[in-house]
Amino acid sequence: MYQKAYTLAMEIFEITKKFPKEETYSLTDQIRRSSRSVAINIREGFAKKKYDQVFIRHLNDALGSSGETRGWLDFSLDCKYISKEEHVKSDSKYDEVNAMTYTLMRKWGTYKTDTR
Repeated sequence: MYQKAYTLAMEIFEITKKFPKEETYSLTDQIRRSSRSVAINIREGFAKKKYDQVFIRHLNDALGSSGETRGWLDFSLDCKYISKEEHVKSDSKYDEVNAMTYTLMRKWGTYKTDTR
């Protein structure tokens, strides 16, 4: 899950290289930060997994950053900085990461409850 989120953040980085210079400190910066935040929150949460609520909170933050990134992808499409195909491809990959994150959150809670 982390690796998938990391790879997706790197894909966003590559896509944003073609954004106009006037977007450098706004849309480009925002979408890069939020996409990286997905991966980093997953990784940081895993590092603190012995604290259930901290782990879950980081996974929840990753979901929030994913939603933010998807919003920036919408803006990128509407501003015509990315193609419809790029949008659909990236958006569907965030669907996959989110599904994995939700599944882990659900299973982690069940696992922790069952083994105590």
